[in-house]
Amino acid sequence: MDLSVGAGATAGPGRGAGAGGAAGAAKPALGIQAHPGRTDRPGTPGGGGDDPPDPGRRFGPAPRRASPAWRQFLASQASGTLACDFLHVDTVLLGRVYVVFVMEIQTRTVPVLSMTAHPAGAWAVQQARNLLMDLGERAGRFRFLVGDRDGKFTTALDGVFAGNGARVVRTPVRSPQANSFPERFAGTLRRECLDHVLILGEQRLRSILPEYARHYNGHRPHQARRQQPPQRPPGSTIDITARIERSQVLGGLISEYRRAA
Repeated sequence: MDLSVGAGATAGPGRGAGAGGAAGAAKPALGIQAHPGRTDRPGTPGGGGDDPPDPGRRFGPAPRRASPAWRQFLASQASGTLACDFLHVDTVLLGRVYVVFVMEIQTRTVPVLSMTAHPAGAWAVQQARNLLMDLGERAGRFRFLVGDRDGKFTTALDGVFAGNGARVVRTPVRSPQANSFPERFAGTLRRECLDHVLILGEQRLRSILPEYARHYNGHRPHQARRQQPPQRPPGSTIDITARIERSQVLGGLISEYRRAA
């Protein structure tokens, strides 16, 4: 058998320019070829240019925000901002009651806590009017109302607050953390009250929620207010030598402790 052709075909490129040299040139080199999309990028090894990056090139600072961040906005406008939200309560008789509440951001006070089994846009508008009436002369100092994009917050409700000089600010879609203060109140209300009480209907809920609101506003401490309740004026003195009195709220579900006058 003549092996001269096979030997020439497998010869490397240094063996000559014959048939073996042509076949060896057609074979790919050893290793992994560079990605086709990278071969024309300057500075890429094996690419269109092997020049290193210019060491004298510098990137400028990141652009500044045109407006303050959401947290900065709430902190700077806390004294003139209200926040509202909805929560639902399932009853023992397989019904559902919807509760709307409004919170003052600076003091954490919840002045309005209304409920209904059939919420609608007209009902929400009436609750907005009731809120402004309850606030009285204080209503003029609130410039913003923060709320989510619930369908019950209609343009008619926005008009009620616009007539009082306030602007309604909508939070982004599916962003409960943007309306964190009402969300925390809803969780506190469930953990401390609603999860321990059987709700038969709307009438039973109307007797429970106002009593809990009085406890929340007048006695429950808040970390943001240095362990003071929302409606206690700052700087008020307490006689620590006085006797401690205990009172029960919601039929003994919550106990309140205070110094005797």
